[in-house]
Amino acid sequence: MPAFAAVQPLGQNAAPPTGAAAPAPMPPAKPRKSEGPAAPVTRADILRGMYGPYRANNDLIGYHLDIRVDPDKETISGKNTITFRMLSDGNRIQLDLHQALNIDKILLGTTELKYERDSGAVFIDFPETLHQGATYSIDFYYSGHPLKTGRFGGFVFDKDPTGKPWIYTSCEDEGASLWWPNKDQWRDEVENMEISVAIPNNLVDISNGRLLGHKDLGDGYTRWDWLVHYPINNYDVALNIGNYQHFGERIGGLTLDFYALTGDVDKAQKQFAQAGEMINAFQHYFGPYPFIEDGYKLIEVPYAGMEHQSAVAYGNHFENGYLGKDWTGVGISPKFDFIIIHESGHEWFGNAVSAADRSDMWIHEGWTTYLEALYVEYRWGHDDAIRYINGMKPKIFNERPIITERGVNGNPTEDQYFKGALMLNTLRSVINNDDKWWPLLYNFFQEFKYHNIMTEDVMTYFNHETGMNLTPIFNQYLRHADIPTLELFFDPLQGTVSYKWRVDEPDFAMPILVGEKDHWQRITPTEQWQTMKTSLTKDQFDVATDLFYVNVAKY
Repeated sequence: MPAFAAVQPLGQNAAPPTGAAAPAPMPPAKPRKSEGPAAPVTRADILRGMYGPYRANNDLIGYHLDIRVDPDKETISGKNTITFRMLSDGNRIQLDLHQALNIDKILLGTTELKYERDSGAVFIDFPETLHQGATYSIDFYYSGHPLKTGRFGGFVFDKDPTGKPWIYTSCEDEGASLWWPNKDQWRDEVENMEISVAIPNNLVDISNGRLLGHKDLGDGYTRWDWLVHYPINNYDVALNIGNYQHFGERIGGLTLDFYALTGDVDKAQKQFAQAGEMINAFQHYFGPYPFIEDGYKLIEVPYAGMEHQSAVAYGNHFENGYLGKDWTGVGISPKFDFIIIHESGHEWFGNAVSAADRSDMWIHEGWTTYLEALYVEYRWGHDDAIRYINGMKPKIFNERPIITERGVNGNPTEDQYFKGALMLNTLRSVINNDDKWWPLLYNFFQEFKYHNIMTEDVMTYFNHETGMNLTPIFNQYLRHADIPTLELFFDPLQGTVSYKWRVDEPDFAMPILVGEKDHWQRITPTEQWQTMKTSLTKDQFDVATDLFYVNVAKY
């Protein structure tokens, strides 16, 4: 028997039902540690994050990073050849290099250029005007001791368990200019890149792109040459130097290359077998692996992991879950290796589709966290995927908006991961038609592959392709701290329930499923009270909170 009669709107200006005029906010289920306020913005953040006139007047074409790494002295030295096209006439550009490193000289041909340093920014002046439409290359020579800093080390001179050098980079938060000179921002990526790394003969360097070869330099060093065929984020550029052993496989025309320390090869061969099924899963949803000319690489590192493009860093101890733990606490994550799936998922979102400003980093992390759930659905079905993604809810704080201030290198809240993923799961339920949802995801990726985009691009695309106004939904989840609360007021004497959304975003009218799980009814609450008949009591009346990420307040 259906539990509902027809919905009866109360009208735009109707008063709340008796007893529900001033509902109190729902308290959290239990006290949790606060995520805390956002870090204060520094001058260095502004100079790095702002797309100022000396960034905007030029368009990157290519880098050739050509360096020597000395494990004994713990130094790097060399140059980056930076090729760019001028978008307007000018005689100054902005690049970036951490102040801990020395600038040895900057050349335009044989002409040494003058420059000014300011909090990591390097403003380079040219003796004559650079003309709009013309292409130029400069050689930026530098040297010094790069910093070991940040969550994963920045640039680290380390030792492997046998005492041999193990040198690695990971600098997403700190910025690539921590160890090499570049245009250290997200909006403008090079079209391709060469990476040449000279290291002692007994070591191997694994970097991004396709290995062109290695050459003995005759002085105890070998130069390893790599070519990146695609646009690449600066922070994705990576060195992995150590006593690596290689093994691999193919999926059609795609090479999968794996690198592990000599003592870990047996464990790696067993664990890295998951990479092939991961590739199959994400190709199923989004199309071919986006960097096929560069191939896919998975490389052992001593930190947790990082999505370095075509050279994914792996440090999950060859165990399923995350560092041996049930990542979402619902029994699903022990079925797979979190680092292999999540960090490789960034090849699609973060590396191929990239945010143009760090403020919109949810485009990397929210989408890739959602890809984890898609991987679970591909392998083990819809119900396990829903259990998995709902297991993320205790990780969300809802204290600050996900999207931060733009142009200041702002660090988004960690809610961008889990809240972002649950928002996408909610959108799937709003659209309510998987025959539309799957092509929508596929075409969205194909539309923005190799592009740097903002949240507005995502909203515009989804609105256009669905014919729905999803902007208020995106805005509520991304630009406000709180999630929607569905308020329900029950009148048992009348056999009715009144309902509305409590939200921050104007014109919010998200549909939702309510009633009984096996007999859901789809309603569209607004910010105004509406009333419907129901035979269910307050305790019996349910809301599909596993399909929609919302709070529910019953009165």
